[in-house]
Amino acid sequence: MLADRESLQRQLHQLRSEHRDLDTVITRSADGAMDQLHVQRLKKRKLRLKDEIAWLESQLLPDIPA
Repeated sequence: MLADRESLQRQLHQLRSEHRDLDTVITRSADGAMDQLHVQRLKKRKLRLKDEIAWLESQLLPDIPA
């Protein structure tokens, strides 16, 4: 169980890092140096990462009885 939790935390850290990197690239692309289609794909990837991050965070939270 502890190994699974550590694995999820490691994966969460990697996804957050990639999300930050994409944010930086998208922000820098504002000068128009990048193709608009490429920027849209980066934004979609960033949204998918956000969803994955939210799912992993929910897996790490303990269940609270209703």
